[in-house]
Amino acid sequence: MNTVRTVSDTKKDFYLAFPKPVNQVYRRVVDELLVEIHLLKVNQTFVYDPIFALGFVTTFDRFTVGYKPETDRFAVFHALCSALQFDSDRIRQDAATLSDLATRSPNEVKTLLTSLDSGIHLEPLSGHLHTIANKQNFKYSRLLGVGLYALLEITDPEAISDNAKREEVIKVVGEILKFGSDRLLKDVDLYRSNLDKIEQARQMIADMVEAERKKRSQKATATETGESPSETAENN
Repeated sequence: MNTVRTVSDTKKDFYLAFPKPVNQVYRRVVDELLVEIHLLKVNQTFVYDPIFALGFVTTFDRFTVGYKPETDRFAVFHALCSALQFDSDRIRQDAATLSDLATRSPNEVKTLLTSLDSGIHLEPLSGHLHTIANKQNFKYSRLLGVGLYALLEITDPEAISDNAKREEVIKVVGEILKFGSDRLLKDVDLYRSNLDKIEQARQMIADMVEAERKKRSQKATATETGESPSETAENN
């Protein structure tokens, strides 16, 4: 008898694989990825593909920029994959394969994303896009949406940086792949918004660290010169 793994099982496996405390700035990101992907995997209609892998890697890498030490950042990703019963090397390789393909052939990849009947055949992307478009009850996920967005960022950064053009091309992709544009648009907007928020959080912490460093420096200087810390700050 197969027992369906619970969220608690997955979290337990993660903390066994990464027994250190997760950096507080990134704790929510890690927790949400654990829960989100766990719930996807226990859904019988979920099928892994490299576009999902690209979304997973892109989300993790973008949202953990600045994680210190860097070695712990890699260890967290490995622990995530292990707890979710993925091969971390395969996830990285599949994501790299698609991003490299988009970098080498940006026009062809964008054409594929916006017009499947274009006569362009770029594997493995062509096959996966056709599978998505033609499979009944395809299980769309937010991370797959981020993967598609990551491909668009590479192939047409100018359009992605313009709000109107970005919305237009994302709508086309959603309709071409037959899971609709509304959710894809919503997920992309949320992804972009959350990127801004975590960058603000990182900057706030960096500012606090810098302010504390200056405070300690001023105190040390004041001790050496006999001035009060406030006098030292004014002189600086």
